[in-house]
Amino acid sequence: MSAILGCFFTIVYFAVIALVIVSMWKVFAKAGKPGWAAIIPIYNWVVILEIIGKPVWWVILLFIPLVNIAIAILAFIELAKVFGKSPGFGVGMAFLPFVFFPILAFSDARYVGASSAMPPPAPGAPPIQ
Repeated sequence: MSAILGCFFTIVYFAVIALVIVSMWKVFAKAGKPGWAAIIPIYNWVVILEIIGKPVWWVILLFIPLVNIAIAILAFIELAKVFGKSPGFGVGMAFLPFVFFPILAFSDARYVGASSAMPPPAPGAPPIQ
């Protein structure tokens, strides 16, 4: 009986992992990034940081205990914002990714760009070079 139960939980575990990977793939594609980046372990964080407009060196912070939790939550909040979602949605992405990533991936949410991106020049202003 325990072997059957163990097999069941193993199948559910891998199904949840597959769902999150497929969802991340779709979110990356919505942001104009390569979807396959979702399956590469550290590089997927580099891509998330690019999507949210944060410096890539933040990946180093993900290796520091306790700091990594704060950075991940902040990154997911920003990821929610660049798709027009609330900060609460970002917290949900941090703590329940198997629920919130599919919602983001398969909803009509659109990538609106990183908040730290430079604003467009004022009308009549010379172009920035």
